[in-house]
Amino acid sequence: MINSAFSRVTREQVAKASQIASSIFSDVTGRRGALDGRIKPLAPAMHLCGPAFTVEVRPGDNLMIHAALLLAQPGDVLVIDGKGSSTSALMGELMCAHALAAGVAGLVIDGAVRDTSELRAGALPVFACASNPNGPTRQLAGRIGYSIAAGGVAIEPGDLVVGDGDGIVVVPKGKVEQALLDAHKKIEVERIRMQDISQGRLVYGWLEGALQDAGALPQGKSLEQLMAEFVGSFEQ
Repeated sequence: MINSAFSRVTREQVAKASQIASSIFSDVTGRRGALDGRIKPLAPAMHLCGPAFTVEVRPGDNLMIHAALLLAQPGDVLVIDGKGSSTSALMGELMCAHALAAGVAGLVIDGAVRDTSELRAGALPVFACASNPNGPTRQLAGRIGYSIAAGGVAIEPGDLVVGDGDGIVVVPKGKVEQALLDAHKKIEVERIRMQDISQGRLVYGWLEGALQDAGALPQGKSLEQLMAEFVGSFEQ
């Protein structure tokens, strides 16, 4: 089954999102869009950003990925639900070269790859959960352009995919504009916090209330009092 009737995040949104870390997007979208940490970049510096071109395959079979390489548009990120199988590679050096030549912005594979030395040194960002020298079959039908689940996250075709050394975050396309606004606010908050740290202002304003709400700090006792107790006990 192949579906072409889906919308993508805009090129402008992708350009803006490409300047923002995956961790920031995770923070501003409820910490719910990050794929399982087993899906990692082959090289720490790899970074990708673009609309999801979703592919679902049977474990160990890459027939639909070959079709996807012909159907994906420049700038798309292939997001492949390989069912987490690591018994054989779904892609290797040749298919990744094809993807790069087709203008694909990167690969996210809930499955295995091979030729990892070449892929690490290549220009195409590749995120996968394993490597295996076994090659795949090319016989079984799957789906392109439909909802998938990869790394424990539901992904719609056209959603925003952001990946870096921390992993992959997916932002639903309808929430991207707000996420971009919130991300810039978060970046500013973190800039101010880093400035406070550099100047020795180390107590978070929210921490005392959070500790009291959790029952870790008695009501009526301040965090400063607790800190003073620890300093006093050390000096004794």
